[in-house]
Amino acid sequence: MKPLFLIPLLAVLPQLLSQPVFTDVFPPEEYATRRARVMEKIGGGVAILQGTTERPGEQPLRQSNQFFYLTGVVEPRAMLILDGRTKRSNLFLNPRNERRENMMYGPGLYPGPAAAAATGIDEVLARDQFRTTLAELARENREIYTIFRPEVLGSASSSDPAALARNTREDPWDGRMSREQAFVEKLKVAAPTSSIKDLDPILDTLRGTKSPREIAIVREATRIAGLGIMEAMRDCRPGMYEYELQASAEYVFKKNGAYGAAYFALIGTGQNTFYTHYHRNTAKIRDGDLVQFDYAPDYKNYVSDVTRVFPANGKFTKRQREHYSIYLLLYRALMTSIKVHVAPRDIIKVAVVKMDAILASFPFSDDHIRQAAIKFVDNYRKSRANSLGHSIGMEVHDVRSPTAALEPGQLFTIEPGMQLPDEHEGIRLEDVILITETGYENLSAFVPIEIADIEKLMTEPGLGDPREKLKLPKR
Repeated sequence: MKPLFLIPLLAVLPQLLSQPVFTDVFPPEEYATRRARVMEKIGGGVAILQGTTERPGEQPLRQSNQFFYLTGVVEPRAMLILDGRTKRSNLFLNPRNERRENMMYGPGLYPGPAAAAATGIDEVLARDQFRTTLAELARENREIYTIFRPEVLGSASSSDPAALARNTREDPWDGRMSREQAFVEKLKVAAPTSSIKDLDPILDTLRGTKSPREIAIVREATRIAGLGIMEAMRDCRPGMYEYELQASAEYVFKKNGAYGAAYFALIGTGQNTFYTHYHRNTAKIRDGDLVQFDYAPDYKNYVSDVTRVFPANGKFTKRQREHYSIYLLLYRALMTSIKVHVAPRDIIKVAVVKMDAILASFPFSDDHIRQAAIKFVDNYRKSRANSLGHSIGMEVHDVRSPTAALEPGQLFTIEPGMQLPDEHEGIRLEDVILITETGYENLSAFVPIEIADIEKLMTEPGLGDPREKLKLPKR
């Protein structure tokens, strides 16, 4: 006789095998470890989170980052309760909707033992039971932690939906509060004697240092980003449009299993390279232009962020070589100064000394380039004296580092720019840095950055080249 708890699981097993209903990004124990750490942080309180809603149109569902971080569940309007006292987790899901299943998604994740077994969550209940459970918790007058910050989905960082929510709230012709604010107000009514606290700082601290499995996902996202940039280099020809290069990279992203883009494509050519986050991508690429290409995928809810610069016609001019060469020397002076257990401000102090020596010995032939290089170094001496770049993870501008010094497991990018204002042009490279026990690893180092390597790569056939069928590199 089969154990009773196996009967519901066996009933849906054929569907589970034919189309997985739980993400395979991490095993259930990875999420369980994260939930356990949250329950430890909240003491005798409870954490209550709501997942994202259905999409407003024909769009694939992507879970919000904070909810996904703790569950891996991608179902609309899911709810999660973590009990710091009992150390148990409850997930609340909508019941099976056969029409939705047959028309849209195939099998979903539904209340019951099968979902608990798949997710590693203690109990998975029907969503309409959430009200009763909350009422029971409210009688205990316990602290309730929930998400205050607007949810982050794809192609965004936390500052983006936060700014949108603020502008919406302050708009005299709108004035709506965010979904998260509305949920906090609902909790206050349902549990009037409980204090409602912000869960985001606890989750941000945990997310700031990546686990080995998270690092592996970002490593793969970076590999895909690099392959996309390299394909754009191969494909680039004067007369193309910026959006055509975007298409080259997007093909590689989807070919390698990306959900979509980590952020809008930043592909600037000629004078558009002056703008740090230029993303119109509508200009025609001219012979003699430099191309600044900054684009990466959203891969299994994690992202990368890599930038390269290359000549539209495949050959740097003499002046472009001078501009790019001094920039690259200064860029590498910064990168080679990175050390584990050292604060960014102290790393920059060391880098500036190296940069000053480079400026003193570089054979400048163009005073505009020399002045741009001096300004670049002075920026690190003054306005950028404490900042190496931005962290990455589930968001392209991810949660801040939880420590003052760089510690193992932290991921960030460096992306300093050097501009020629009079000519409205600039150069900006970007690499993904992983802090390790012994120093750092450049995850994007395989993407050509030396002039000779870039020019060599650009002689190879690309997606639009009829001479040879494209063969993508294997994993």
